[in-house]
Amino acid sequence: MSHMQKAANYVDWRRGQISREIYVSEEVYRRELETLFTRAWLFVGHESQIPNPGDFFTSRMGEESVILVRDKAGEIHVFLNSCRHRGMKVCRYESGNTSLFTCPYHSWTYTTDGRIRGIPLYKALYDGNLDRDEWSLIEVAKLHNYKGTIWATWDPEAPDFMTYLGDVKVHLDQALDCRDGRPGGSEVIGVHKWIFPANWKFAAENFLGDTYHNPSHRSVDMIGIGPSALEGVKGRRDNELEQAQHVWCSFPAGHGVHSAVQPEGYEFVDAFKNDPEIADYFRHCHEERKRRLGEQARFLPFVGTIFPNTSYHGRQPRSLCTWHPHSANETEGWRFFLVDADAPAKIKDFLRGYYMRYSGPAGMTEQDDMENWLYATNASMGTIARRHNFNYSQSMGSSQLNPIVNGIEVRGDVSQQVTEHMAVGFYRRWADHLDMQPWDVLLGGDDERFVETMAAQ
Repeated sequence: MSHMQKAANYVDWRRGQISREIYVSEEVYRRELETLFTRAWLFVGHESQIPNPGDFFTSRMGEESVILVRDKAGEIHVFLNSCRHRGMKVCRYESGNTSLFTCPYHSWTYTTDGRIRGIPLYKALYDGNLDRDEWSLIEVAKLHNYKGTIWATWDPEAPDFMTYLGDVKVHLDQALDCRDGRPGGSEVIGVHKWIFPANWKFAAENFLGDTYHNPSHRSVDMIGIGPSALEGVKGRRDNELEQAQHVWCSFPAGHGVHSAVQPEGYEFVDAFKNDPEIADYFRHCHEERKRRLGEQARFLPFVGTIFPNTSYHGRQPRSLCTWHPHSANETEGWRFFLVDADAPAKIKDFLRGYYMRYSGPAGMTEQDDMENWLYATNASMGTIARRHNFNYSQSMGSSQLNPIVNGIEVRGDVSQQVTEHMAVGFYRRWADHLDMQPWDVLLGGDDERFVETMAAQ
């Protein structure tokens, strides 16, 4: 894709067709790094990973290494992990605690708030030629702590994070809030990291709510790996949503989710039956959630993707996953497993085992997904393959703006049947980013699906 070629030409959203070129072209990939990953809000980590002053976690934004750190005053920062002198990483550890970041190349040293502290032979070599205040670590333009999750952007013109989230907020909340309905309260109990040979967008798109691919998990469903498997419950999870109306929602900024609304007066579905004590705990959480949230307790999560590359499982399992780009055909997945911070140790241990059984490089379900993604990437590289578009026309025209579902308003462009309209919305916004559209367009300002929503703002 030359710099004169519009990315929008690769996304025919009216007919639901998308060029395979965007999944295999290195030129497209380089343009993503230059435009999309330099402007969008990106997930960096969780405050529970850096609870104390001096704690740090080395993360990524796009291809670039960044440091999530809590300074000695308790403030959270995100810095580019690169010395201002010759670019060496100033932090080569995944996590830890420190008072200083010292570059191993020439020993320039920085404090945890990013300021330069020490330059060897400063008076002899630099005095009068270098203003220390101008050579601090490079910090993100904006940072936001949302219920413990840390998000950042390099773009000083970006809207605030809550505006960027928009109506997808209530869906993301389902993953971040306590199981008993209290706001926030999650912590990270581990991070899986692995590399797989596929384009990052296949993974991001999968968690927008691609329910159509469920047959690829048939072998896992037959075995039964869920939290009630010992009681003979087949499948990957407990069927808590058996009576619910599922909803697939697309949002102006490109986010997409699959959630569900239980019917009025629904009864608790027994879950986590592998251990009666754990089952009782989650039954208690259900009752407390219902007491706190009332009718809104009927609103439950499944999966979603916060544009561009952060996905979540909301319930069974429960995690955030960032799809870090390596190249057009290689991605590094980081899955952050979530639990309630104040949950009993037994609950956390049980969930840790279930999460690993399900997700990540050894997880039985995610192995199926990765096989799909890597073969789809590989099979799209050929000369003939690249001449033929992918089809995203599933359930076109089935969605409504802000419908009432089982008595509850569900905001967004919402379908109540299996659909790909979330992916079409995702790629519309993807193209806008690559074409360097202004932020009012990136937030859906010219998207006819959300006219009523935009008029209300």
